[in-house]
Amino acid sequence: MEVFRQLRRFYWLGRLKYLIFASVLCLAVSTALGLVYPYMLEYLIDEIVTKGQYGEVPAVAFTVLGVVIVKGTFQFLHGLSGGRLGNRVAYNLRKASYEKLQYLSFQYYDKARTGDLMSRLTADLDAIRQFIGFGFAQFLNVFLMVGFGVIMMAAYNWKLMLISLVTMPFLVFTALRFESKIHPAFRLIRQSMSELTTTVQENITGVRTVKSFAREAHEVEKFSERSRVFRDHTIDTASIWSKYFPLMELFANLSVVVLLAAGGAFVLRGEMTVGELAAFFSLIWYIIGPLWMLGFHINNYTQSKASGERVLEILHHHIHVKDSENATVLNPEAVEGHVRFENVTFSYPEKAPALRDFSADAPPGSVIGLLGPTGSGKTTVTQLLLRAYNVKEGRITLDGRDIRDITIESLRQQIAVVFQETFLFSSSIRNNIAYGQRDVSMERIIEAAKLAKAHDFIMELPQGYDTIVGERGMGLSGGQKQRIAIARAIIENPKVLILDDATSAVDMETEHEIQLGLRQVMKGRTTFVIAHRISSLKHADEIIVLDEGRVVQRGTHQQLLNRPGRYLDTYNIQYSDHPDVVARRLEERNTEERRLEERRLAHG
Repeated sequence: MEVFRQLRRFYWLGRLKYLIFASVLCLAVSTALGLVYPYMLEYLIDEIVTKGQYGEVPAVAFTVLGVVIVKGTFQFLHGLSGGRLGNRVAYNLRKASYEKLQYLSFQYYDKARTGDLMSRLTADLDAIRQFIGFGFAQFLNVFLMVGFGVIMMAAYNWKLMLISLVTMPFLVFTALRFESKIHPAFRLIRQSMSELTTTVQENITGVRTVKSFAREAHEVEKFSERSRVFRDHTIDTASIWSKYFPLMELFANLSVVVLLAAGGAFVLRGEMTVGELAAFFSLIWYIIGPLWMLGFHINNYTQSKASGERVLEILHHHIHVKDSENATVLNPEAVEGHVRFENVTFSYPEKAPALRDFSADAPPGSVIGLLGPTGSGKTTVTQLLLRAYNVKEGRITLDGRDIRDITIESLRQQIAVVFQETFLFSSSIRNNIAYGQRDVSMERIIEAAKLAKAHDFIMELPQGYDTIVGERGMGLSGGQKQRIAIARAIIENPKVLILDDATSAVDMETEHEIQLGLRQVMKGRTTFVIAHRISSLKHADEIIVLDEGRVVQRGTHQQLLNRPGRYLDTYNIQYSDHPDVVARRLEERNTEERRLEERRLAHG
């Protein structure tokens, strides 16, 4: 019950606890009314049939009918209160889990799987809803039915009660043994279901990649393997059921056999009437039924317990990046955008440092370019500025204040990012562009789209800005999605702008047009530009060249062209057919040939 104790704040608050009481109370009253049937059966046999008082039969029949109606009413109230309770608890849990997912740091999502999270927010929450709404009351009802039944049986004949219940301890022991086996089995089922869901989600997300590599057969085999694991765990669980349920049925039926044998003897000796034996026979099933179903209730409990553990993993997960106790909120009007990195060192969990002793000074309105091979630490620089992760050593400041002393929300409101991997929501283009703003006019949306060179192609679409883009922007080209993402960043009107290889998905001509628009947007804003193309960086105030997390070169475009190093090598590769590069190579070759000729003559 530790799991449900930790979940208590979601069902034991406000009016929800009254729903719990109402659900249990209605079920208890309904259960108690069921005890009328054995008594009426005894009265019918001993007082009416045996004595021939058949005129009382209608009265007995109407009494039973009245009991049935009242009992049905309380069962309805139990179902109504239980249904409301379960759905409200599921709503509270779903809301809390989703809210927690929003604030978990990037470090969590580096390892999390989408399909697994979806399974926790759907199937697992539904299992918890079923148990809290109905399972708990039904589980408690087992003890009520057994208690009421034992009391009634003792009132008839306490000796026969003890004899009849002799096999019940074995039935209870088997049920408890069953619970200890079935809980781990259901945990494995939940885990394998998550893996199966993840496989389906990844396949659908990457369907273009699958088809382009003709890997359909491989994906089918991978899914079949995950499905096989799920099937095997399900079969193992079924085998546990098949092993223990016949035992529980055996002990239950043995109890009936003992009752009939001993009860018959009591009737023959005159210690009981036939009506009392019939009532006793009815009451034994009143006890056996709940105990027999104990396995089902334990099954329901263990499933919800396993699901609760998985949901609690989300709710209790540590948030690595969060506001400090003394964090202050930035005043947007007072932010200038002066960014400084002071001897920053950072490494991802269980990996070598991605950034080593990195320092940079970006005055307000300056443009800082970051160049380097894949894995050199370029994106890490901007991720740390966003506080996606906390720095290990050194510090990052905004207008002289350590960003760890600023609330995350107010910090990120002053920063707009265009990521290399563009993501668009399944909504209209207008909503995608205005995503970062609560209230924004259509004029501002169009202005941002024009600066990003997206307005023309948007107007060519059937519904213009109201066109619904598919999941992750399906239906648009990579360049079109990138330009919408740039417009989404522009409309933020940030003090700091981050362009993470923002023009990688567009052609050279469109890149040039976007760069012209971005230069206008960059005015008065501190901008960090990550790019592999020299053309995107050559207008930067300072270009920082990274390699394996270290700064290997820094300077302006012209300064770096005059120094041998990685920047010049990259420039020569990208502009190998440019006249200036060709002329420089010819000059270098001629110079080298003259040196060789002078050496030859000197040794001649």
